[in-house]
Amino acid sequence: MTNNVEMKQFQHAVQDDFSNRWWPVLVAYFLRRVDNRAEAEDLTQDVFKRLLTSDTSDVQSAEAYVFRVASNLLADRARRSKVRNEYLHNAATTEERHVEWLDPSRIASNHEAIDKLAASVSALPKRTRDIFVLYRFEGMSQDDIADSIGISRSAVKKHVAKALRYLVIQLRDSR
Repeated sequence: MTNNVEMKQFQHAVQDDFSNRWWPVLVAYFLRRVDNRAEAEDLTQDVFKRLLTSDTSDVQSAEAYVFRVASNLLADRARRSKVRNEYLHNAATTEERHVEWLDPSRIASNHEAIDKLAASVSALPKRTRDIFVLYRFEGMSQDDIADSIGISRSAVKKHVAKALRYLVIQLRDSR
């Protein structure tokens, strides 16, 4: 376009009858490159949105400008796709390292399991519960527990074993 009057006419033509002239041309252009009709139509709409919101006062050729905008949109799409693919690759690599994702259903399920475990531990006889908590949760050695409570080490082992048997049965039955 050689002057502003022609560009203004072009903008009005784009606004008024883009579906007649530019829509099929741009959809075909994008279809050859993206192989997805819905995406081609979305990209075509993006071209018109950019045309209507950009300063086109120094554009020499309307057709060249339209296809430059279309080409830029394809380049943007390729960059986004590359970032998305890198993210998915990194996510797959993370899963291979056995790092679990924060899945709301898994979190809720784990909270339920913890609640069941806590309820089962609370249901243990007091002495067995105290010994089990000191050993499993507080990390005290069986010898230290035996000394602090005043019982033998084998008695501590029996209480821990009793607690474990009970908890295994309770948690298995609650499934």
